[in-house]
Amino acid sequence: MTREEELRKLADGLEESVRTVVSELIGEIVFLELKLEQLKQLPFIETNPKNQNQHRETCAAKQYKVLLQQYNNCIKIVLSAIGKCDETEESPLRQYLNQMRKNNV
Repeated sequence: MTREEELRKLADGLEESVRTVVSELIGEIVFLELKLEQLKQLPFIETNPKNQNQHRETCAAKQYKVLLQQYNNCIKIVLSAIGKCDETEESPLRQYLNQMRKNNV
């Protein structure tokens, strides 16, 4: 079973309108996973040949960061759509912080 088939199987139980959107995102996720793996093979840091103490980020590192952010956003949307990620539920830390705010007001 391919990665795309695995992800599409997760969306099988969704209503048609949601499944259409998730289906498009699944294609993007598979594409982004492939690109991220390709970028991992490239160096992320360049060293100045004249001064070994000077380093800079490569274009591959910059692209990796951008694509990783897009990938994470797509994953978050898909998980939310299939009910695996409930953003409305507060984490224990957030509950604690909200309680502290109420007590200090």
